[in-house]
Amino acid sequence: MIDPHAPAPPGAPPPWGTLAPLPVRPGTGRFLVLACVFVCAACGLVYELELVALASYLIGDSVTQASVVLSVMVFAMGVGSLAAKRLRWHAAAGFCAVEAALALVGGCSALALYAVFAWTGAWGGLWAAGPRCLLVAFSLAIGLLIGAEVPLLMELIQRIRRQDAGGAVADLFAADYVGALVGGLAFPFLLLPFLGQLTGTLLTGTVNVLAGGALVLGLFRGDLTRRTRWRLLVVNVTVLGVLATAAAHVDDFERAARHAVYGDDVRVALQTGVQEIVLTGGTHGRPLDLFLDGRLRVGGRDERRYHEALVHPAMSGPHARVLILGGGDGLAAREVLRHTGVDRVDVVELDAELIRLARTDPGLAALNAHAYDDPHVRVTTADAFCWLRESAQRAGYDVVIADLPDPAITADTKLYSEEFYGLARRALAPGGRLVVHAGPVRARPRDFWTVDATLRAAGLATTAYRVRGRDPGFATGPDRSAGGSGAPHDWGFVLATAGGRAPRLRLAAGGPRPRTLTGRELRADALRAPRPAPPPSTLIDPRY
Repeated sequence: MIDPHAPAPPGAPPPWGTLAPLPVRPGTGRFLVLACVFVCAACGLVYELELVALASYLIGDSVTQASVVLSVMVFAMGVGSLAAKRLRWHAAAGFCAVEAALALVGGCSALALYAVFAWTGAWGGLWAAGPRCLLVAFSLAIGLLIGAEVPLLMELIQRIRRQDAGGAVADLFAADYVGALVGGLAFPFLLLPFLGQLTGTLLTGTVNVLAGGALVLGLFRGDLTRRTRWRLLVVNVTVLGVLATAAAHVDDFERAARHAVYGDDVRVALQTGVQEIVLTGGTHGRPLDLFLDGRLRVGGRDERRYHEALVHPAMSGPHARVLILGGGDGLAAREVLRHTGVDRVDVVELDAELIRLARTDPGLAALNAHAYDDPHVRVTTADAFCWLRESAQRAGYDVVIADLPDPAITADTKLYSEEFYGLARRALAPGGRLVVHAGPVRARPRDFWTVDATLRAAGLATTAYRVRGRDPGFATGPDRSAGGSGAPHDWGFVLATAGGRAPRLRLAAGGPRPRTLTGRELRADALRAPRPAPPPSTLIDPRY
């Protein structure tokens, strides 16, 4: 019969059922183990969310990236749990090593993935397989290490005081789930807005290695030989040194990576509560480029052609009251204000910082002709969908301009849904016109025609058109990734009205003449039948 209080021979693993020699009372020791479970669970969920967020930002299509990362992690956690059975006789040393490895891999994962994106530019097109495989590899490694935690912690808590397996599992999972809740809330509301993705992940790794090291080297040091204690101490200090060094140089890394992605002419780079905003050029005759979350939204060489094609066909009729959804850069408002007879322009933009830059940044304010200084322009900071739900009934706009991100960006598919266009239709005055930027026709024809089909499903009559470049330098376009791959060669738009007949594609008689296109060119680029008829996109069944 095994004596649970009998000490193990020096250097030998403790027999199963032997209680650990603790420097504190068993109740205190048990509390410390559960506290460590709480901390490790919070850190583990931060690693998962960080991979999902970074993959969505760099690759796009957040639903796919979340599905890949989370499914690979859950699978790997199961494998890690099985593998941890081999470490149960060395639970204390094994847990300390697992936490050190998890802190190093999880803490540095964002740096490694962003470095690959910045210096290879290979997150799209032919060479996308390599970086995507790296994302899967990090998900697999982190999942394996997270999965190994609970079996080892189960063994450690049983080394403090023997209890039935059901009660021990209940205690461990209660601490684990509460920790996951805290980590899940801390990532979007604390780490991301106040520390940023890279620093926040490095800090999480630091907390992770400190918690694991303190538990084992403090509470369970009696289970370790002198040599094992020194080895684990060196490993933990090394991991802390790596994370601290990375954190000390993270600003230099971000600057270097930003220049690798956007070039050497970065003037403004800030992370708002909504998105990352980067401005390049705009001074000394250099064209201004505006990037939102790594995607080009304003290209200084060809933005005028895009905004003229978006705005002027919709203004060929009554246009006293105009609503711009999105368009926080002020460039669509600039084109609207070129028309006489405009009494009011309402701009509904989600990001207040983008509005501030459009007002105050010398390059961007000059590009939008100081549109926000015009007394006719009124700005509301709000989500376009929510604002339409609350304000559409009393609106009565002659023109509604949807200058929104590409429909292929999953986070914005609700702004290209049948429900959204139904709300926009309610905002129109009788005979009013709605124009929508619908993405590139040549590169993503199904997405483009889905926008058209969705508008028609909402009861609007549509006229589809596109604008192509007149020189080889046109290949930028809005929503191109910063890496430069997959650049569209045209812009697609859909002009719609609540009337029974499709709106005519023309320029306003007596209105300002666009500098980059003519009415004849617009009519030549109209996309006439036969048109594809994909099913419309809805909130619960997005089609993009």
